[in-house]
Amino acid sequence: METKLSRRGLLGAGLAAGAAGALPLAAPGAPEQSARGGGAGPDIRGDMPWQEGAADAPFPADRRAGYIYFTAAEAAFIEAAVGRLIPADELGGGAIEAAVPLFIDRQLDGEYGHASRWYMQGPWAPPLKTQGYQSRMTPAEVYRSAIRAIDDMVAKQHGGTSFARLPPDQQDAVLKGLESNELAIEGVDTKVFFTLLLQNTIEGFFSDPVYGGNKDMIGWRLIGFPGARYDHGPFVDRHNQPYPLPPVGITGRPGWTPRDEDGQPKEVGTKTHV
Repeated sequence: METKLSRRGLLGAGLAAGAAGALPLAAPGAPEQSARGGGAGPDIRGDMPWQEGAADAPFPADRRAGYIYFTAAEAAFIEAAVGRLIPADELGGGAIEAAVPLFIDRQLDGEYGHASRWYMQGPWAPPLKTQGYQSRMTPAEVYRSAIRAIDDMVAKQHGGTSFARLPPDQQDAVLKGLESNELAIEGVDTKVFFTLLLQNTIEGFFSDPVYGGNKDMIGWRLIGFPGARYDHGPFVDRHNQPYPLPPVGITGRPGWTPRDEDGQPKEVGTKTHV
Protein backbone atom coordinates (compact mmCIF):
# COMPACT_ATOMS: atom_id res chain seq x y z
CA MET A 1 0.00 0.00 0.00
CA GLU A 2 1.35 3.40 -0.93
CA THR A 3 1.43 6.13 1.69
CA LYS A 4 -1.30 7.94 -0.25
CA LEU A 5 -3.95 5.31 -0.61
CA SER A 6 -5.50 4.92 -4.04
CA ARG A 7 -9.28 4.80 -4.22
CA ARG A 8 -9.18 3.09 -7.61
CA GLY A 9 -6.67 0.54 -6.35
CA LEU A 10 -8.84 -0.25 -3.35
CA LEU A 11 -11.97 -0.63 -5.43
CA GLY A 12 -10.12 -2.98 -7.75
CA ALA A 13 -9.12 -5.10 -4.80
CA GLY A 14 -12.73 -5.13 -3.60
CA LEU A 15 -14.04 -6.35 -6.92
CA ALA A 16 -11.41 -9.06 -7.06
CA ALA A 17 -12.32 -10.19 -3.58
CA GLY A 18 -15.97 -10.53 -4.55
CA ALA A 19 -18.34 -11.44 -1.77
CA ALA A 20 -15.53 -11.84 0.76
CA GLY A 21 -17.84 -12.52 3.64
CA ALA A 22 -21.59 -12.76 3.56
CA LEU A 23 -22.38 -11.28 6.94
CA PRO A 24 -25.64 -12.21 8.69
CA LEU A 25 -28.28 -9.60 9.34
CA ALA A 26 -28.26 -8.15 12.82
CA ALA A 27 -31.18 -9.53 14.77
CA PRO A 28 -32.25 -6.46 16.83
CA GLY A 29 -34.68 -4.23 14.96
CA ALA A 30 -35.12 -6.64 12.06
CA PRO A 31 -38.51 -6.72 10.32
CA GLU A 32 -41.03 -9.29 11.45
CA GLN A 33 -41.23 -12.57 9.58
CA SER A 34 -43.69 -12.91 6.77
CA ALA A 35 -47.00 -14.48 7.67
CA ARG A 36 -46.93 -16.30 4.34
CA GLY A 37 -44.41 -19.08 3.77
CA GLY A 38 -42.33 -18.40 6.89
CA GLY A 39 -39.83 -16.18 5.03
CA ALA A 40 -37.51 -13.91 6.96
CA GLY A 41 -38.10 -10.81 4.83
CA PRO A 42 -40.95 -8.30 4.70
CA ASP A 43 -43.88 -8.98 2.38
CA ILE A 44 -44.13 -6.99 -0.84
CA ARG A 45 -47.52 -5.34 -0.56
CA GLY A 46 -49.69 -4.05 -3.39
CA ASP A 47 -52.58 -4.84 -5.65
CA MET A 48 -52.44 -7.70 -8.12
CA PRO A 49 -51.18 -7.96 -10.74
CA TRP A 50 -47.81 -7.03 -9.27
CA GLN A 51 -46.29 -3.83 -10.66
CA GLU A 52 -42.64 -2.88 -10.87
CA GLY A 53 -41.79 -0.12 -8.42
CA ALA A 54 -44.51 -1.02 -5.93
CA ALA A 55 -42.87 -2.22 -2.73
CA ASP A 56 -42.11 -1.43 0.88
CA ALA A 57 -39.73 1.48 1.32
CA PRO A 58 -36.09 0.37 1.77
CA PHE A 59 -34.74 0.29 5.30
CA PRO A 60 -31.78 -1.30 7.11
CA ALA A 61 -32.35 -4.49 9.07
CA ASP A 62 -31.24 -2.74 12.27
CA ARG A 63 -32.89 0.65 12.57
CA ARG A 64 -31.48 1.73 15.94
CA ALA A 65 -29.88 5.16 15.83
CA GLY A 66 -26.20 5.81 16.47
CA TYR A 67 -23.40 3.46 17.41
CA ILE A 68 -24.25 0.32 19.37
CA TYR A 69 -20.89 -1.42 19.85
CA PHE A 70 -18.31 1.35 19.41
CA THR A 71 -17.47 3.80 22.14
CA ALA A 72 -17.03 7.46 21.14
CA ALA A 73 -13.24 7.04 20.91
CA GLU A 74 -13.55 3.84 18.87
CA ALA A 75 -16.07 5.44 16.52
CA ALA A 76 -13.72 8.39 15.94
CA PHE A 77 -10.90 5.97 15.05
CA ILE A 78 -13.09 3.95 12.66
CA GLU A 79 -14.46 7.04 10.93
CA ALA A 80 -10.95 8.36 10.38
CA ALA A 81 -9.55 5.01 9.22
CA VAL A 82 -12.26 4.04 6.74
CA GLY A 83 -12.28 7.61 5.47
CA ARG A 84 -8.66 7.12 4.41
CA LEU A 85 -9.25 3.64 2.98
CA ILE A 86 -12.10 4.81 0.72
CA PRO A 87 -12.05 8.62 0.59
CA ALA A 88 -14.59 10.71 -1.27
CA ASP A 89 -13.31 12.09 -4.55
CA GLU A 90 -14.46 13.36 -7.95
CA LEU A 91 -16.08 9.97 -8.61
CA GLY A 92 -18.44 10.24 -5.65
CA GLY A 93 -18.80 9.65 -1.93
CA GLY A 94 -16.48 7.47 0.09
CA ALA A 95 -16.78 5.19 3.10
CA ILE A 96 -18.06 7.93 5.42
CA GLU A 97 -20.79 8.99 3.02
CA ALA A 98 -21.73 5.33 2.53
CA ALA A 99 -22.16 4.84 6.32
CA VAL A 100 -19.45 2.17 6.46
CA PRO A 101 -18.67 2.92 10.15
CA LEU A 102 -22.30 2.16 11.04
CA PHE A 103 -22.15 -1.06 9.01
CA ILE A 104 -19.04 -2.23 10.90
CA ASP A 105 -20.58 -1.25 14.23
CA ARG A 106 -23.68 -3.34 13.59
CA GLN A 107 -21.68 -6.34 12.41
CA LEU A 108 -19.46 -6.28 15.49
CA ASP A 109 -22.53 -6.06 17.70
CA GLY A 110 -24.05 -9.14 16.06
CA GLU A 111 -23.21 -12.77 15.35
CA TYR A 112 -20.26 -11.92 13.11
CA GLY A 113 -18.55 -9.72 15.70
CA HIS A 114 -18.99 -12.32 18.42
CA ALA A 115 -18.03 -15.25 16.14
CA SER A 116 -21.22 -16.97 17.24
CA ARG A 117 -21.10 -19.53 14.41
CA TRP A 118 -17.33 -19.99 14.26
CA TYR A 119 -15.24 -22.73 15.83
CA MET A 120 -13.19 -20.81 18.39
CA GLN A 121 -11.63 -23.64 20.44
CA GLY A 122 -8.15 -25.19 20.36
CA PRO A 123 -5.81 -26.81 19.61
CA TRP A 124 -3.77 -23.69 18.85
CA ALA A 125 -0.85 -23.71 16.45
CA PRO A 126 0.86 -21.11 14.26
CA PRO A 127 -1.56 -20.59 11.34
CA LEU A 128 -0.70 -21.06 7.70
CA LYS A 129 -1.32 -18.24 5.23
CA THR A 130 -3.92 -20.40 3.49
CA GLN A 131 -6.02 -20.86 6.63
CA GLY A 132 -7.61 -17.42 6.79
CA TYR A 133 -8.73 -15.96 10.12
CA GLN A 134 -7.10 -17.87 12.98
CA SER A 135 -7.13 -15.45 15.92
CA ARG A 136 -8.28 -16.65 19.31
CA MET A 137 -10.13 -13.34 19.63
CA THR A 138 -13.50 -12.64 18.07
CA PRO A 139 -13.63 -9.84 15.47
CA ALA A 140 -15.27 -7.55 18.03
CA GLU A 141 -12.45 -8.24 20.50
CA VAL A 142 -9.82 -7.66 17.80
CA TYR A 143 -11.27 -4.25 16.97
CA ARG A 144 -11.57 -3.17 20.61
CA SER A 145 -8.07 -4.26 21.58
CA ALA A 146 -6.40 -2.97 18.40
CA ILE A 147 -8.02 0.46 18.46
CA ARG A 148 -7.03 1.00 22.08
CA ALA A 149 -3.46 -0.14 21.44
CA ILE A 150 -3.08 1.96 18.27
CA ASP A 151 -4.36 5.09 19.97
CA ASP A 152 -1.96 4.46 22.89
CA MET A 153 0.93 4.09 20.44
CA VAL A 154 -0.04 7.23 18.53
CA ALA A 155 -0.37 9.19 21.76
CA LYS A 156 3.18 8.25 22.79
CA GLN A 157 4.61 9.19 19.40
CA HIS A 158 2.58 12.35 18.75
CA GLY A 159 2.31 14.20 22.02
CA GLY A 160 -0.83 12.66 23.46
CA THR A 161 -3.08 12.95 20.42
CA SER A 162 -5.22 10.16 18.96
CA PHE A 163 -5.22 8.55 15.52
CA ALA A 164 -8.43 10.36 14.58
CA ARG A 165 -6.74 13.75 15.21
CA LEU A 166 -3.66 13.07 13.09
CA PRO A 167 -3.40 14.82 9.70
CA PRO A 168 -4.32 12.58 6.75
CA ASP A 169 -0.74 11.87 5.65
CA GLN A 170 0.18 10.64 9.14
CA GLN A 171 -2.98 8.53 9.30
CA ASP A 172 -1.93 6.95 6.00
CA ALA A 173 1.51 6.22 7.43
CA VAL A 174 -0.01 4.45 10.43
CA LEU A 175 -2.31 2.38 8.20
CA LYS A 176 0.63 1.46 5.98
CA GLY A 177 2.57 0.31 9.04
CA LEU A 178 -0.36 -1.82 10.16
CA GLU A 179 -0.72 -3.43 6.75
CA SER A 180 2.97 -4.26 6.48
CA ASN A 181 3.12 -5.43 10.11
CA GLU A 182 5.94 -2.95 10.72
CA LEU A 183 4.09 -1.37 13.64
CA ALA A 184 3.92 -3.49 16.77
CA ILE A 185 0.97 -2.97 19.11
CA GLU A 186 0.31 -4.80 22.33
CA GLY A 187 -2.04 -7.78 22.31
CA VAL A 188 -3.06 -7.85 18.62
CA ASP A 189 -1.37 -8.87 15.37
CA THR A 190 -1.45 -5.65 13.34
CA LYS A 191 -1.69 -7.54 10.05
CA VAL A 192 -4.74 -9.42 11.32
CA PHE A 193 -6.44 -6.20 12.37
CA PHE A 194 -5.68 -4.31 9.17
CA THR A 195 -6.86 -7.22 7.02
CA LEU A 196 -10.11 -7.35 8.99
CA LEU A 197 -10.59 -3.59 8.83
CA LEU A 198 -9.99 -3.44 5.07
CA GLN A 199 -12.26 -6.43 4.40
CA ASN A 200 -15.11 -4.99 6.48
CA THR A 201 -14.69 -1.55 4.90
CA ILE A 202 -15.03 -3.01 1.41
CA GLU A 203 -18.02 -5.10 2.52
CA GLY A 204 -19.73 -2.06 4.02
CA PHE A 205 -19.16 -0.04 0.85
CA PHE A 206 -20.52 -2.67 -1.55
CA SER A 207 -23.03 -4.71 0.50
CA ASP A 208 -26.78 -4.37 0.16
CA PRO A 209 -28.02 -1.30 2.09
CA VAL A 210 -30.11 -3.60 4.29
CA TYR A 211 -26.90 -4.25 6.27
CA GLY A 212 -26.53 -0.56 7.17
CA GLY A 213 -23.76 0.43 4.74
CA ASN A 214 -23.72 1.44 1.06
CA LYS A 215 -26.01 4.33 1.96
CA ASP A 216 -27.93 5.64 -1.04
CA MET A 217 -26.20 2.78 -2.92
CA ILE A 218 -23.06 4.88 -3.33
CA GLY A 219 -20.86 1.84 -3.93
CA TRP A 220 -23.20 0.31 -6.48
CA ARG A 221 -23.63 3.56 -8.37
CA LEU A 222 -19.87 3.95 -8.57
CA ILE A 223 -19.39 0.65 -10.42
CA GLY A 224 -22.72 0.58 -12.26
CA PHE A 225 -24.06 -2.43 -10.35
CA PRO A 226 -27.86 -2.83 -10.85
CA GLY A 227 -28.50 -4.56 -7.53
CA ALA A 228 -31.49 -6.83 -7.02
CA ARG A 229 -33.58 -5.84 -10.02
CA TYR A 230 -35.97 -8.63 -10.99
CA ASP A 231 -35.46 -8.56 -14.78
CA HIS A 232 -32.45 -7.73 -16.95
CA GLY A 233 -33.93 -9.13 -20.15
CA PRO A 234 -34.11 -5.82 -22.07
CA PHE A 235 -30.38 -5.22 -21.52
CA VAL A 236 -28.89 -8.63 -22.30
CA ASP A 237 -27.93 -7.68 -25.85
CA ARG A 238 -26.74 -4.16 -25.05
CA HIS A 239 -23.03 -4.81 -24.90
CA ASN A 240 -20.50 -2.19 -23.77
CA GLN A 241 -23.26 0.20 -22.72
CA PRO A 242 -23.72 1.62 -19.21
CA TYR A 243 -26.72 0.30 -17.32
CA PRO A 244 -29.28 3.15 -17.46
CA LEU A 245 -31.47 2.36 -14.44
CA PRO A 246 -30.77 3.15 -10.78
CA PRO A 247 -29.78 0.21 -8.54
CA VAL A 248 -32.32 -1.58 -6.38
CA GLY A 249 -31.60 -3.15 -3.00
CA ILE A 250 -33.21 -6.23 -1.51
CA THR A 251 -35.90 -4.08 0.12
CA GLY A 252 -36.27 -1.48 -2.63
CA ARG A 253 -34.52 1.78 -3.40
CA PRO A 254 -34.68 5.36 -2.04
CA GLY A 255 -36.93 6.53 -4.89
CA TRP A 256 -39.66 4.22 -3.55
CA THR A 257 -39.63 5.79 -0.10
CA PRO A 258 -42.88 7.64 0.66
CA ARG A 259 -42.32 11.17 1.95
CA ASP A 260 -44.45 13.75 3.73
CA GLU A 261 -45.00 17.36 2.70
CA ASP A 262 -41.66 18.35 4.24
CA GLY A 263 -39.78 15.72 2.25
CA GLN A 264 -39.19 13.49 5.27
CA PRO A 265 -39.57 9.67 4.96
CA LYS A 266 -42.87 8.29 6.20
CA GLU A 267 -43.35 5.06 8.10
CA VAL A 268 -42.14 1.87 6.38
CA GLY A 269 -44.83 -0.37 4.91
CA THR A 270 -46.67 2.16 2.74
CA LYS A 271 -47.38 1.15 -0.83
CA THR A 272 -45.47 3.42 -3.19
CA HIS A 273 -44.71 3.74 -6.88
CA VAL A 274 -41.75 5.11 -8.82
